[in-house]
Amino acid sequence: MKIENTKAQMRKGVLEFCILSVLKDDDAYVAEILSTLKDAKLLVVEGTIYPLLTRLKNAGLLNYRWEESTSGPPRKYYGLTETGKLFLKELSTTWSELQNAVNIVTSQKTTKK
Repeated sequence: MKIENTKAQMRKGVLEFCILSVLKDDDAYVAEILSTLKDAKLLVVEGTIYPLLTRLKNAGLLNYRWEESTSGPPRKYYGLTETGKLFLKELSTTWSELQNAVNIVTSQKTTKK
């Protein structure tokens, strides 16, 4: 078993939650989303994020709009729908509960009977 595979799977498991979280306060285009995720050391590439954004859009969690850019072609800005905001709220609660549970389990000393 390779540790890199396990680490990658752990990151992928929270990526949708992180994308929704990036968009919770303001719309953003793909380069901004990628930059935020990379700054957080989530190691995401464009080939990974586009299918995720499409899936989230098709699920009704995101919408998008085109905006002209002064430095190139128009940009597609993604934002949360009302359904997406509710979904993110539920995920945030679940994340908090999961984080607390994992912290409890990983910080406990094991005792053998």
